[in-house]
Amino acid sequence: MRARAPRGVLPAALLLLAGLALPRPSGAGTGTDASPGEPGSLEYITPGMSGGVFRLDPGPRQFRHRLSFSPTVGWLGGQQLFGVRVAYNPNSWLGYEASLAHNPGSSVQGLFHTLSAIVRYPVPGRFQPYGTAGFGLILVFPGEALNADSATELTVSAGGGLEFYLRDDVAIRTELRAVTILGNQPSQVGSAAYSYREATVGFAFYRTLGQ
Repeated sequence: MRARAPRGVLPAALLLLAGLALPRPSGAGTGTDASPGEPGSLEYITPGMSGGVFRLDPGPRQFRHRLSFSPTVGWLGGQQLFGVRVAYNPNSWLGYEASLAHNPGSSVQGLFHTLSAIVRYPVPGRFQPYGTAGFGLILVFPGEALNADSATELTVSAGGGLEFYLRDDVAIRTELRAVTILGNQPSQVGSAAYSYREATVGFAFYRTLGQ
């Protein structure tokens, strides 16, 4: 007795042969993408990702006409500090940055407004060091337990940081600053300087203006 092929096997085999006989899209099965616009090609919203998600362009990092946005978290003295920074780089070595940070202390809270200058020497690779200095204001809000009014004081700061680039437009950013608050002495005439250490970590998202 002749054995019969299970029902459905022959049509499936015919479909498989027909599929193999069809022309294949350009770039399929080669491990590379076809040219944009060709069948089977992949188009990236961010063109730099076409060479790999974590790919870096060769040469020094590019900062000219770039805008960055940096959410951060850290400490000011012994208290937590949450902030956001926006920077613009008019050329490759200088940047201007505005930041807003909140220090949610248990008895006293502070809101920082700071304008800073960032100075760097662009280097190749994933690590990019920089220096920074700035001045600004702190708005101090005493808690309900303290019988005191809100106050506004001047601040000056200086320090440095290091960026580790995951790709050309995203970096992990760490920074350490010395912050001095120029305030009044309680129950005394004159001013006093209060020094704190500020340490933050966050991300830096870069975009080139005009692209």
